This record gives sequence, C-alpha cells and structure tokens, in this order.
Amino acid sequence: MALPRLPRSLPSSLVKSLQRNAPIDIHPQIHHALLTHAPLVALESTIITHGMPYPTNLSTALSVERIVRETGSTPATIAIIGGRIKIGLEQPELERLAESAGKAEREGGAVKVSRRDIACAVAMRKDGGTTCSTTLILAALAGIKVFATGGLGGVHRGAENSMDISADLPELTRCPVGLVSAGVKSILDIGRTLEYLETLGVPVISYSETKDFPAFYSPRSGFQSPWNTTSPSTAAQILFTHFQLSLQTGALFGVPIPSQYEHTGSIIQAAVEQAITESEKNGMSKRGKEVTPWLLKRVGELTSGKSLESNVALIENTARVGGEIAAEYAKLEREYRESISSTTPHPAYPPPTPPTPNQPQPQPSAPLPPAKLAIIGASAIDITSKSLLLPNPSQGHATTSPGTVSLSLGGVARNIAEASHRCLNGSEGLNGAVMLVSPVGGDAFGRLVLEESGREGMRVDGFVRGVGGERSAVCNMVLDGDGGLVGGVADMDIVYGLRGDVVVQRLEKQEPVVVAFDGNLSPKTIEDVVKYSIQHNISTFFEPTSITKSTSILPAISSCLSLPSHSAPITYASPNLLELTHLFHTAQSEPFELTSHDTWWRTIDSFALSSEFRRDLEHLSKRKVNDNAHCVETLGFLIEDGVAQMAVNLLPFFQNLVVKLGPRGVLVVLRVSGEDVKKSGWAGERSNPRGRYIVARGQDDLEMVVIRHFPALSVSPDEIVSVTGAGDTLVGSLLASLVLDPTAFHHPKRLDDVIERAQQAAVMTLKSNLAVSPFIVE
Repeated sequence: MALPRLPRSLPSSLVKSLQRNAPIDIHPQIHHALLTHAPLVALESTIITHGMPYPTNLSTALSVERIVRETGSTPATIAIIGGRIKIGLEQPELERLAESAGKAEREGGAVKVSRRDIACAVAMRKDGGTTCSTTLILAALAGIKVFATGGLGGVHRGAENSMDISADLPELTRCPVGLVSAGVKSILDIGRTLEYLETLGVPVISYSETKDFPAFYSPRSGFQSPWNTTSPSTAAQILFTHFQLSLQTGALFGVPIPSQYEHTGSIIQAAVEQAITESEKNGMSKRGKEVTPWLLKRVGELTSGKSLESNVALIENTARVGGEIAAEYAKLEREYRESISSTTPHPAYPPPTPPTPNQPQPQPSAPLPPAKLAIIGASAIDITSKSLLLPNPSQGHATTSPGTVSLSLGGVARNIAEASHRCLNGSEGLNGAVMLVSPVGGDAFGRLVLEESGREGMRVDGFVRGVGGERSAVCNMVLDGDGGLVGGVADMDIVYGLRGDVVVQRLEKQEPVVVAFDGNLSPKTIEDVVKYSIQHNISTFFEPTSITKSTSILPAISSCLSLPSHSAPITYASPNLLELTHLFHTAQSEPFELTSHDTWWRTIDSFALSSEFRRDLEHLSKRKVNDNAHCVETLGFLIEDGVAQMAVNLLPFFQNLVVKLGPRGVLVVLRVSGEDVKKSGWAGERSNPRGRYIVARGQDDLEMVVIRHFPALSVSPDEIVSVTGAGDTLVGSLLASLVLDPTAFHHPKRLDDVIERAQQAAVMTLKSNLAVSPFIVE
C-alpha cells in the first residue's frame, strides 16, 4: 500500500521524515496550526527536566504555555517521550517529565538530549529533555519559526584552552528559527560568545531601547549588540526576510529580564562567580553537560532561591515576547500567501494547481474559537478489499485473487463531525465550531486521519494521541465478486480505551451547545461525559452505532436518573428500528430494569396518555409511508411492531428520539417538559394524523408528547452509490442545526426544516462513494 500523500502546507523536511516513518508525534493543535499557518512558538524541555526543581518546573511549563496562548500563538513544547519525538505535549506528558527532575537515569530520570543524543535516546526508548540546540533542530524540522527559552548556551570560560563551546551556537547557522532568550547564560563568557556568533554570521538583536546585550539575570552584560528593536513586527520582518532570501541561519533576540528583578542581578552574579570558582576547584567544570545544571543549582543555593524566582520571571517574559513575534510573523506569512495567490506565476515555474470546486479552503490563522459542538467517539481507517471474481463455494483453500483495495476515512463520530463541519462551515462566526474528540495511534494510520481531517478544513485539536503509540482504529472488510461480505477484522480497542477524564479535559476548554458521542466508547466514559454535560447544562446526543453497542448508554442513564432535573438524562438519540427495539428490551431486563425505577413511573404517569392518543395513533398508522401515488405500504408498523409504544416508553430516558426508518423515512418522538411547554410552538397544535403528527398533553400541562413522521425523500435506486455513512450524515446535519437553533425541536415548522435538511444531506451521501458527500453545504 502506498504511503498517504501529505499536505503541501507541511514543511518538506517534515514530510520526508514522516514518509520514512520517523518516530515523530505532532500534537493535533500543532498539526492544525501548521496546516492553517497559525502562529507557533517552540519551547524546550530541559528547563523542565534539568533546569528547575519539582514542582516549580511543572508550574513554570504550564505558565509559559498559558502566556504563549494569551498572545494568540500556540505553544509547542518539544521533548522525547518513550523514544518518540513529541512536537507539542499533553499535560500528563509535562507532568511525567517534571516528576523526573533530579532523578538519575537509572531511577527513571530523563536524559538531556543534544544533537548527538537524539538517535540514541529514540533507539533506546528514553524520555528526554531537549536542549536549546535540539529544540532548534526539531522546531526547524517542523517549520516553527520562533523559539522562546531562558538562556542560550555559548562559549565557556577558558574555552581558549578547553575548546568548550555549546552546541547551541552552530545550530543557529543551520536552523532558520528566531531564538528569543534572556541573552547568554551568565556563567559563560558572554563577550567571546558574541564574537563567535559574529563569526558564524548569526544576527544578534537586543530586544530593548538600547543595544545593551542582556546577561540572563541582569539586563546589561557590558557588551553591545549590533542591532536593537522593541517591535515584534520588526523582529518578525527580520525572520521573514531570512525566509525570502532563503537564508538558513537563525537570529538571536536578547530580551532583558523584567526591570523589577534587576536589583537582584548583582547579588546573583556574585553567586555565579562563586559557583564557577567552586566548580573549578572540585573538578565539576570538566564534566561536560553536567556543569550547567550543577552551576544553576549551586547559584540557587547561594541566593536562597532568588535565582530561581528570577529564572521563572525571565522565561515567562521571553515566552510573551516570542508569542508576540510569532503572531506578527504569521501575519506576514498570510499576506505573502495572499499576494502570490492573486498574481500570475513567473513563467519559469509551473502555475499552481487550481483548487477543485469542492476543495475546502484553508482556515484563517487566527486562534481557534471555543467549539460549539463536541463530537466524541471513533475515527477509523476503512480498508475494503473486493475480489473481481464471483464467489466460488467449491474452492476449499485460501488464496489471493485479483480485485480492488480501497482506503478511506471512517468511524461514526468522525463521519458525523465531518458532516456537521460541512453544514456549519461558512456560517457567520461558526468556522471551527465543531470539535472531534477521538483517539488516534502514533502510527501511519493515525497520521493519515489527522492529515486528511486537516485537509478538509476540520479542526484537529480535539484528537487524543496515545503516548505509547497505540494502534489506530481500523476496519478491514473483504467482499466477494458480488459485493457480499466474506469476512473482516475491526480493531477498535483504542476507542474503547478513551478515558472519560481525558474527554472532560477537552470539553472544559470549549463552550459546547451540544455534546454528541457514539456507542463505540466504554460505558464508563459515556457516563463521565453525560454527568459532566448535565452538571453544565449541556445538551447530549447519543448515536447508538450498532445493535450491540446501543446499550452502552444504559449505565449512564441508570446513574443519572435520580439527578434533579425535569428532563431526561439524554437530550437526543438517533437509533434505527433494530437499535430502538434492543434498547427498549435491554432497559426492561436485568441488570438495568430501568422501567421499574420510580422516575420512569412518575414520568410515564405524567404523560397521561388517553384513549384519544391511541385513536390518533391508529389514524396515523393508516397513512402511507410516503405520498407517492404508487406507494402501498402504511405506517401500520408503528402499532403492529410496537415502535410507537417502545419510543414513548423510552422518553423518560431520552428527551428526543430521532428514529431512522431507512426507506420508510424518519420518526421523531419527543417530550416537552416543565416551563418549556408554555414556550413551545407545539402548545398551540392539536393532533393532525393527516399532517403526520400527534400531540398529547399530560397532567397540568407540564408534559407534552409529540410523534411526527417524515416520509423519505425520493431517490432513484440507480442513483444510490453506497449506503455507508448516510445515517451518520443525517445525524451530523441534525447537530449542525441544533447549534444554530437549540430549541428547533420545540417548534413544528423549525423541526420540519431541520429534518428536511438532514434528509437532503443523507441523500447526497447516498449518491457518493464517500462516507460523507463533499457536496454538502448548509
């Protein structure tokens, strides 16, 4: 199988590495920022593993990432975890590195990784903190243009004899990255470091009103930079000019420590000199990469922690400046891309390939807004193998045969998210409104899911990538010559293993109107999501996925039935007929016995369904399933198969049921409760079986039950390419409508419009060989 084509917007160096299956995991937020050219700031991790004690290292790492985000940029902390290079870390990974600080490698401590150590740390599956030099290398590989850190390494004192020069300096000649730091570490020979940078041709710019070059703890080192600026736009222009001229050198921006810490600088510098003298006497000065951590620790001891406080302050300060420069650089890059897209290409070069009419356009590089719709569940790769030979029952041994093998994106939650995204994309203020929370492995399939989702313009910051490189979800189906299913394998363990606390962490950062989830999740995760949604007054939408998985919602319902609420634990569900039947019978039986719960009895009693309701239902059942003159089938199955009865009996658990009936259409069964009854458009309606709906009022007008049938839209069998994904598309369109109009189900005309749009979207997918039609636009 050929490797997937990677997006052109990723740097060619990164594309090559990924095509070679390099052990690189790009965090979904970083991946999205790369695809959309949003501002990014690289952050090193030796500050966490070797630069500060625990827990200051962790609080500083989190603080620095927060400060970068406040500037409108995305932080990309770089490290090695379990032998995999990480461009962007999750909080558990930051905690893992922070807790290793001060430990020897044999005790679980992380190694300090410079250029020479990268391959060894990866091959031996180590955890590693990336030094300034390694972070420069990996930032350049990923196409990140700005890197914020504390202090730069340099020429060590006495280097004229020892030749001890930090690997950080040569990397600035190879990596076109703007390094924003508080100058050179004060334990080094700053004068010779600046001379060496001049020899290497690396521009040095003081980020201050004067050309005074900072000395880490002090705003002035006694040396001058050739240039200075206090403008993030000017700093960004310097980096962008390097890009325009194809210069491969980086640039050093020296940012002085905040003025309130200046008075302690002389005290700390005296401690630095004492620590250096001690290191020369005890031999530590000759111990290579162990010297710097030892000196920093000793300076902290001599200053009673003042140096640590200053260290945190200067790192937070460079993070802010780095974020501001990155934001300005992104503007220049956006202007550049807009300019080249609107001009005629140079005749010496081939013109760019024009986008197809349905190709999603890149999203703007502004920070992502809080998601209004969160969809949780399965993303998968679907592999379909179809033999060109007809089935041969007499063949008694396994063999290969000529045929076709196709690969596409799938997974119920992913399909729903794509459909919702397509429906909402372009709606004012709702670009990026859909977040898919789904686990992917650190394998080629996981990268493909991320890359293709980004190519579609979907946000990818909700994806959860396993630290240990788990397998991505894959469904492999084998079909015979007639298209019949011969067999297959579905590997969905990674989805079932998605933890509820991880999902809730994603939700806490968003502002969802609706949280939707599929039945592939574990019952415990579903329960966590449902409880969080109820606590925060967020509507929930359950897609059962299959008959077997449809009952994964019942433990959550059981645990939430007694919570104080006038509505059902689940706001919406979208079963088909078989799933509805299985849900109903399982809810009745052990171990759930939900229909014996006091809440169920009270709710059913409050409906007060009378003989008039049953008479109206009989009239509705005599209607034909559609208005086609040649149609002979009626809605009799609503009574004969107990469909209406089962749906009504599930209303204490599900506020709104959207039952997918296939060619028979869609059945909506809903209840309106409490004060919502007075505000509902159904309050003024009476049952109208000819209009395909029934309205029943309960006790004291505080409950209302509505049954509404929608005929299937007309579509010729010859137009149907594949039924795969049609139901998911219908749900995705419904969710998009609920984001736009959360109370749509409470009003007859608005509900009609919502269901009609959803059916139209589903029909478009029926006519497509993809899981979601690319022609869907709301």
